[in-house]
Amino acid sequence: MYIYPDNLKSKATLWLWQLKDIGIIGACAVVSILFLTQTGFFPPIVLTAVYAFLTIRFEDTSILDFIRYACAFFFTRQQLYEWRYTE
Repeated sequence: MYIYPDNLKSKATLWLWQLKDIGIIGACAVVSILFLTQTGFFPPIVLTAVYAFLTIRFEDTSILDFIRYACAFFFTRQQLYEWRYTE
């Protein structure tokens, strides 16, 4: 079920994900299933499931967006405060 964006500037979504996320999840799922069947290695499929959960969009935001904004605010972007003593 393809949901057409309301304002034509928002990104297209399919079910609960953006189309870009659907592509990433699909490609990672194929690679993860290949790893699981050939080597019995579970972490790739777990990481794919975690990514799929974090990218679920509700009201045009996702948990992954929130984590990115929080990391940018607290860690990656410089916070500059100038304290001056005035008499």
